[in-house]
Amino acid sequence: MSSIRVTGLRVRHRKTLALDSLDLALGTGVHGLLGPNGAGKTSLIRVLATVARPDSGRVELLGEDTAGHRALAGVRRRLGYLPQEFGYYPGFTVREFVAYVAWLKEVPAARVPAAVERAVARVGLADRVDAKVRTLSGGMVRRVGIAQAIVNDPDVLLLDEPTAGLDPEQRVEFRELLRELGTSSTVVVSTHLVEDVAAACTEVTLLDGGRIAYRGTPEALSLLGETSGGPGDHPIERGYTAALRAHRAPVAREAVR
Repeated sequence: MSSIRVTGLRVRHRKTLALDSLDLALGTGVHGLLGPNGAGKTSLIRVLATVARPDSGRVELLGEDTAGHRALAGVRRRLGYLPQEFGYYPGFTVREFVAYVAWLKEVPAARVPAAVERAVARVGLADRVDAKVRTLSGGMVRRVGIAQAIVNDPDVLLLDEPTAGLDPEQRVEFRELLRELGTSSTVVVSTHLVEDVAAACTEVTLLDGGRIAYRGTPEALSLLGETSGGPGDHPIERGYTAALRAHRAPVAREAVR
C-alpha cells in the first residue's frame, strides 16, 4: 500500500506551472527527490506536508484524501516535516523547542520527555539538549530541525534539503539515520546532493519542469551514467545528467519544428 499517492497534481505560482499533472505513488522506504532549481521539488514537498494546496489534482496521505478537512488533523499527527528554512524560537533550548513540536503533534504528554531525548540523541545533539537554539551553529540548528521532524515517530517524513550545513561526518551519520527510518516509514528527501541519494535512498524520482523525468533505483541511475558517457565525477551524477537530457530531448525537437 502506498503511503503517498498524488494524481494529476498541478501547482501554479503566478504564471509559472511548478507541477504539471504529476502522478506519483510512494511506499515504505527512502525516496530521493532530485532535480534542478525550479523543477518543482519544494512545491511537491509543501503540498505533501499539507502547508500548501494544489491548484488541481488529488493528494492521498496514509489512505486519507487531504482535500477533506476532517482528515487533516489526524494525518498531520503522523507527518514529520523539515522545510528548507524552518522557524524556531531562538530563546528556547533544544529540549524546549523539540518538546513544543511534540505537543503540536499531539504526542501524549507522558511520552514527550522520552520522545524528545530519543529524537535529539538520534541527531547527535544529546550533549546540547539544554543549550539555547540561538547559541548553536548552522549545522546544529539543522540537526534540531531534523529532531523536531522525527520526534513523533512519523509514518511519513518529508525533508527538504536536510543536509544543508552539515559537515561530511554528520552527513554520513544522517544517511545511516535515513536508512533506519526508511525500514518502517515513507521518507521523502529533496536534495541537490546526488551522493546522498546514492548512499541512502531506495528509490529516486527526478523532476524537471514540474514533471517526472526519471524514476528508478539509485543503482539503475548509476548504470545509466556508466553507459551514457556524460559529464560528472560519479556514475549517478552522469546518470542524472543523462536522464535530464533524455527527458528534454523530445521538447527540444518539438521546439525546432
